[in-house]
Amino acid sequence: MLMTLLAITAVILLALVAQRTLNGLETDVQAGTGRAPEWISSIAGLLGGVAVLAVPVAFAVERVFHRDGMRVAQGLIAAILALLLSYTLGEWMVTSGPAELRTLLTGDRDVEPLNTVLTPVIAYATAVRMSRRPRWRALLWVALVFDFFALFTSAKITMLGAIVTYLVGLFVGFVTLYGVGSANTRPPGSAVVAALKRLGFAIVSARRIDDDSSGSRRYIVGLADTTRLSVTVLDRDRQVAGVVYRLWRRLRLNSETRRRAIRSLRAELEREALMAYAAQAAGARTPRLLGTSEVGTEAALLAYEHVDSRPIQDLPDDDLDDGLLLQMWEQVRLLHARRLAHRHLTGESIHLAVDGHILLVDARSGEIAAGDLLLRLDVAQLLAYLGLRVGAERAVKTGAAVLGDDTIAAALPLLQRIALARDTRAAAGKDKNLLPALREQIVALKPQATVEPVRLERFRPRTLVTIIASTLAAYILLSQLSQINLVSMLTTADWAWGGVALVAAALSYVAAASVVRGFVPEPLPFGRTVLVQLASSFVKLVAPAAVGGVAINTRYLQKRDIPSGKALSSVGASQLIGLASHITLLLLAGYLTGTQAAPSLTPSRGLLITLLASATVMVVILAIPPLRRIVSKRVRALFSGVVPRLLDVLQSPSKIIEAVTGTVMVTVCFVICLVACVKAFGGELSITAVAVVFLAGNAIGSAAPTPGGLGAVEASLIFGLTVAGLPKETATSAVLLFRVLTFWLPVLPGWAAFTWLQRKDAL
Repeated sequence: MLMTLLAITAVILLALVAQRTLNGLETDVQAGTGRAPEWISSIAGLLGGVAVLAVPVAFAVERVFHRDGMRVAQGLIAAILALLLSYTLGEWMVTSGPAELRTLLTGDRDVEPLNTVLTPVIAYATAVRMSRRPRWRALLWVALVFDFFALFTSAKITMLGAIVTYLVGLFVGFVTLYGVGSANTRPPGSAVVAALKRLGFAIVSARRIDDDSSGSRRYIVGLADTTRLSVTVLDRDRQVAGVVYRLWRRLRLNSETRRRAIRSLRAELEREALMAYAAQAAGARTPRLLGTSEVGTEAALLAYEHVDSRPIQDLPDDDLDDGLLLQMWEQVRLLHARRLAHRHLTGESIHLAVDGHILLVDARSGEIAAGDLLLRLDVAQLLAYLGLRVGAERAVKTGAAVLGDDTIAAALPLLQRIALARDTRAAAGKDKNLLPALREQIVALKPQATVEPVRLERFRPRTLVTIIASTLAAYILLSQLSQINLVSMLTTADWAWGGVALVAAALSYVAAASVVRGFVPEPLPFGRTVLVQLASSFVKLVAPAAVGGVAINTRYLQKRDIPSGKALSSVGASQLIGLASHITLLLLAGYLTGTQAAPSLTPSRGLLITLLASATVMVVILAIPPLRRIVSKRVRALFSGVVPRLLDVLQSPSKIIEAVTGTVMVTVCFVICLVACVKAFGGELSITAVAVVFLAGNAIGSAAPTPGGLGAVEASLIFGLTVAGLPKETATSAVLLFRVLTFWLPVLPGWAAFTWLQRKDAL
C-alpha cells in the first residue's frame, strides 16, 4: 500500500517536472493508436468494454461456487471505494485542482482525469488477489489492454491518466486488504503433529518453546522410543517479517555479502536442509536433520534430533573459559574447511550442550560454497561477539590458536559495524572501544600483515540524503531556468560587468590561500596553496560546501608533514575566525542597509528576521539534549586545539595580517562578484544590500547537505535579491551567472589542479 502511494507521488512529480517529454509521449501514443483502422478500434472497444466487467464477474461466480464469498466481498468493498475516490478526485481536479496537473491528466479535453470504470476494476482485482491466479490474471490483462487501446484511439484518456488510474486502483485494493486483514494461514500444532506422523515418527508428546532468532516457531516433540525432536516450522507470515530491513541491507551492501530479501517457502526449506546436511558432512557439531515436510500449502517443517543445550548468551561471562572459546573456533574451522559460512555466529546460535561441548544451531542463514569474503565475515563476527563477552585480547588469542594468525589478520578490514549481525552491531555501537581494540590486538599479532581494505557498503545513508537533496536542488534550479529566456539573457547582458565578476571570483581563491597560510605558523608555498583552494572547487561537486574545503585543506597540511592534530586545529581556527568575520560583516552590512533605507538607525527588517530565525534555531538546538550533544561533540572535534594554534599564530604579526586580510577579502570578492552580476543585467542595488543577501544566502548554502549548497544557495540568493527590490527575472539571471562563475566554471580547472596535486603527492 505504501509503495503504491509512493509510486503515485513519484509519477505525478515526474510528470510535472518533465511536462514536455510527457506531452511528446502522449502525442506519439495518440498518433500510433490513431493509425489503427476504425474497425479494429471498434472491435477493441467492444471486447475491452465487455471483458473488463465480465472477467471480474466470472471470477466472483467461480469464488462463490468454491465457498470463498468473503474474498468477493472484499473485492466489492474495494471497487466501491475506488469508484468514490476516482469520482471525487476527478471532480476536484476539474473544478479546483492545479492547472498544470489538470492539463496533463485531461489534455484539455472533455475526458475523465481518472477513469471511473477501470479504477474500480483494478481495485477489485487487487483485493481478490487475482494476480495469484495465472489464468484469471492473463484474462484481466488482455481485457485491460483492449480497453486502454480503445480509450487511446478515441482520445478518451491521457498517458498520465492511464498510469494514475492503474496506480490508484492498486492503492485502493491494497488499502482494502490492509483494512480487512488477512486470514491466519499458520498451521496449528495438530497439523504439525500430523505432518510428523506422516514422516514415520511415533509421537507421544509435543510442546511449543520459544521462537528461534528468525522468529520461526519451534516445538519439542517426544517419541515413543524416549528420544526427542526439535522441530522448526517455516511459514509465509514469518518470511515477510523484517523484509524492509532485509531489503535495505540488500540495497546498501555489496552483492557478495547480501542475502536475498525474499525467498519462496520451498527455497527457504531447501536452503536450511542443505546447510544442515553439509554441516554434518563437515564434522561440525550441529543438530542432525532427520526429516522435512510441507504442512499444507503455507508452511513447512524441519525435524532435528534434539540435543539438550542452552545458548551461550545465557551464560555468565566468567563461565566462558578458554576451553569453550577454542571449541567455538574449532567449529568455525570445520565449517570453513568445507567452504561453509554460518553467517550468524551470535550468542543465540552458539549453544553449550549438557556434555560440555559447543553446538552450532540456526543453519538457515548459512551459505554453501562460500567465497573468501563470507568466511572472513564469519571470523570478524565471532571476534566482535567474543570481544564483547571476554575482551579483545582473549578473542583474538584463541581465534589465532585455532585458525592461525593469517586467517585472523585477514578479518582485520572487515571489523566494521556494518559487517556485524544486528545485535552485535548495536552492542558495538555502544562500546566504541571494541573494534579499535580488536584491530590493535590483530596488528600486534601480525604487524607485518598487508591486508587490502574491503568496502562492504554500496552507499552510506548520508550519501542517500545527499542524492535526495541534490535531486530537489536540481528540480529547483530547473524550475528557475524555465522562468527566464536564456537567449535574451545572454544577448542583453553587459559583459563588461561580467568580466569584473570573473576577476573577483578568481581573486577569491587567492584570498582563500592567504587565509590558510595565515593560520599555519609553518611556511607554505603560495602558488601550491592557491591550487589547493582551486582543487576544493572540484571537491564541492561531491561534498557539502562546509565539508569539502575543510577536508582538502586538512589533507594538504598533513601532506606538508604537519601532524594531523595541528592540521585540523589550523583549519578549525580559520573556520572559527571566518565564522566570526561572517557574522560581523552580516551585522555591519545589515546595519548600513537599515540606515540607508530610513533616516532612523533601526536595523533592516531582513536583518531582524535573520537574527530572530538564527536565535530560534539555536534555542531549539540547545533545548533538545540529543541535538545539543551532537552539535557540541562536532564543535569540540573541529575546534579542539584551536586556541593553542591561535596563540602560535599571534606570535607573528605578518601571519595575523595575512589571516585577517584573507578572511575579509574572501567575502569582499564574492560580494563584488555578485554586485557585478547584478549590474550586468541592469540591476541597481547598493553594495551593502547585496552583501546582506550574499552573507545570508552563503550561510544557508553552507548548512545545506547538497554538494556546494546546490539549490539552497540559488533559492536563497534569488529570494533575497527579489526582496531587496530586484525584478525576479533580473535576480534569477544574476544569481545564475554568479553561480556559473563561482561554482561551475572552476570545476574543470579544479579537477586539473586536484589531479596535478595528487600526482605531486600534495593531496
